[in-house]
Amino acid sequence: MRSTRGIAALALISAGALALTACQQGSASRDDSSDGDGVTLQFQSLSDQPATQEAVSGIVDAWNADNPDVQVEIIQAGWDGIYDKLITQFTGGTAPDIIQYEAASIGSFARDGYLADLGDLVDADLQSDISEGIWESVTVDDQIVAYPSTLQSYMVFANTDLLEQAGVEIPTGETMSWEQLQEIARATTADGRFGLGWGLGSPTAALMTLGVGFDGAYFTGEGADAAIEVGENELALPELVHEMAYTDRSLDPTSLTQSGSEVLASFYGGTVAMTVQGSFQAANIAADAPEGFNWTVLPPLEGTAGALQAANPQTYSVNVDSEYVDESAEFLNYFLQADNLAQIAYADALIPSSGTAREQVAELAGDAIGWEQILASGDGLTGAPFLKVDGYAEWKDTIATPAFQQYFADQITLEELSSQLTQGWDDIAG
Repeated sequence: MRSTRGIAALALISAGALALTACQQGSASRDDSSDGDGVTLQFQSLSDQPATQEAVSGIVDAWNADNPDVQVEIIQAGWDGIYDKLITQFTGGTAPDIIQYEAASIGSFARDGYLADLGDLVDADLQSDISEGIWESVTVDDQIVAYPSTLQSYMVFANTDLLEQAGVEIPTGETMSWEQLQEIARATTADGRFGLGWGLGSPTAALMTLGVGFDGAYFTGEGADAAIEVGENELALPELVHEMAYTDRSLDPTSLTQSGSEVLASFYGGTVAMTVQGSFQAANIAADAPEGFNWTVLPPLEGTAGALQAANPQTYSVNVDSEYVDESAEFLNYFLQADNLAQIAYADALIPSSGTAREQVAELAGDAIGWEQILASGDGLTGAPFLKVDGYAEWKDTIATPAFQQYFADQITLEELSSQLTQGWDDIAG
């Protein structure tokens, strides 16, 4: 019998919704065929962009045409509120067969026994085409509990006109050091303009993702046994950001209170020469930047441990209680074939998990600005300990985010930041 200690407690919050959902959805796997021989798999998709929804629908339609005995039905959902929705579905026995989510959030569902072990079902060619680091992000207690699909990285976007006016040679190497970023930011800071704007209003995800490049793990162990460690490696990136804002004065301190999207207005307006953004913003900048705005994406950032970032892919898992685990995995092996994954990644402006799909996205993108650098950053995506920690979401929201915000507002010292992060986790972990 599975343990529901983590999820069941949270499910009490949604008890009313549970009863309603159970009445509305029925069983997760259904036999809809008239002769009883066919199978219909429910596929809960979170794709929220029209182009991506179209790509997903096209792939499912092609599968259904070729597999009359195993049909797939898309259940369209959204990212907002999906964690509580999944709690309700799993505890009510109404979860669909195939579930889209993300690596950082599936750990508790896997440890509570709701996700099937797919290790023996993943297509061998697909498995070898995805790096071990990315597979590590979807491995819980030595079980592969999801197929990794698309990912984002954090990249530096630059106004090429402003860099050239400052006499800066635009980096073209395979990677770029943080020291280079600092130098460029200082060189382009002048006349009321900052060299860098970074939307860190919600800072934790970006800092911990990029902190892997400094060997900043933050946690050791997994699940409920994890312990926190905030040392020199973990503090390297926050300290660098603080130095740029308050010592160099090359980073706009106002941007540290904003979202990434809010900083784009300053980028378009020329009041910041560069901005750190999620890689998906390349598509938005290409569509929304003012006419004549010249921009580029700089090479992936390299810290002391390399050009590494934490991999938090979107994922596809299979409900362990599905009657059709094998059929669901067979569909996912098809769904994540390189040409299909490339379509989805390109539509979402994200990095596909597999190397072959990345090559195909490069062909689809052609000479579109930024894609070469963004796809190259995929080589440095790797697993990170904090993605597998029970209580991470609570610590991130209630402890880490306000502590980082205070530090970037210059209200606490680096030592106080370390203390708050450590003591806050100890209080949560008990």
